[in-house]
Amino acid sequence: MASPSSTPRIVELAAQISSSVTDLQERLSAQGIPSPSFAEDNPKDFPEDLNSLRDALLDATAELHELLLDPLQLLYKFASIPNMVGIDATTRYNIAGMVPHGGQISFAEISERSGLDKGLVRRLLRHAMSMRIFQEPEPEMVAHTKISSFLSIPYINAWASFEARDTWPAATRVVDSIEKWPGSEEPNQTGFSLANNTDKPVFEFVGAHPERMMRFGSAMKAVDHVPGHAPELISKDYDWASIGNASIVHVGGGRGQIALELAKNFENVKLTVQDMAMMVEGAESDVPDQLKGRVEFMKHEIFDTQTLEADVYFFRMVFRNWCDKYALQILKAQIPALRPGAKILIQDACMPEPDSVPLWRERVQRSVDVALKCYSNGRNRYLDEWKALLAAADERFRLNQVFLPKNSLLSILEIHWVEL
Repeated sequence: MASPSSTPRIVELAAQISSSVTDLQERLSAQGIPSPSFAEDNPKDFPEDLNSLRDALLDATAELHELLLDPLQLLYKFASIPNMVGIDATTRYNIAGMVPHGGQISFAEISERSGLDKGLVRRLLRHAMSMRIFQEPEPEMVAHTKISSFLSIPYINAWASFEARDTWPAATRVVDSIEKWPGSEEPNQTGFSLANNTDKPVFEFVGAHPERMMRFGSAMKAVDHVPGHAPELISKDYDWASIGNASIVHVGGGRGQIALELAKNFENVKLTVQDMAMMVEGAESDVPDQLKGRVEFMKHEIFDTQTLEADVYFFRMVFRNWCDKYALQILKAQIPALRPGAKILIQDACMPEPDSVPLWRERVQRSVDVALKCYSNGRNRYLDEWKALLAAADERFRLNQVFLPKNSLLSILEIHWVEL
């Protein structure tokens, strides 16, 4: 975007970056926090109270970097096709797990342990090093950076592997699926369907392949690292105390991690977790003694008619997986159990309008949105799309307010059921 002043944009950005970095470093030093680096032991999470300053710096440095690239190099950067090769090899052979923390290992030893040719190991890892994954502290030796150290965590390795082996091939077929099935809202007419030559929806297909299901299941914990997604934040994202002595049904609540977090922090609520049989089977054994009787589990398919009367029906990252055709079915399925004053809480993305949030965060949200299209023809929705969805389901669904917790990519939509 051109600057309205006569000062060249790159000069403006340089000044902004210089001033902001000085401010950032002073505030880090005052808190006794090390300056950001790629060192293996450098903190992997950023202090929340400095997020606004970090947001501004990330956007400014990205803009300066991208202004200085010619169009072909900028397109190449965003295409990043070869980058997935190095990430895929790193995760598939668990190379991050071979590198000792605080030490180093040779290309030759990695070759021996992985079964890969030494020259190929060097080729792949030096490519990864160009992305700050690993470092070469001395010739032919490999050591961790904080990024490769992060990849050595099993569930993070599983997530990166799932992205490389499952998401990446499917993403390359999204436009093919649009051409093949114009306007389709079906979960089995997607890029994933084409990449895997299947007519099964993604969860049904993955569930029939144990290795992929294990990879997917392990990878889901990585979502906790996405801004605002960690389960322990749920108690702060909404004024749960305001609902009083309430019964809550968590529809699609999995093994109850969120329900347990809420029950632990709010003694006046009782929760029933609903999900498919394979998810809730045996889950009650994980409920701590002090929460027994306040967190229960019930087999319930998400499109089935709701049979439990409750004060609140909570959906967390459910509707994003479905296009409007199926999202309407989920909403309408709740109606038979709703009574005046009941609330539906939907924790999901409310897509930002352009320039309304830091660009780096916007890029994350738009990437997730495309991935949802890739997998199930689901999508993240704008506020006007949420309103249209509720109106199409039933005029008695009234959007009361939208909560957007600070630094979170998830909103909470509070919907009231009103009698006309």
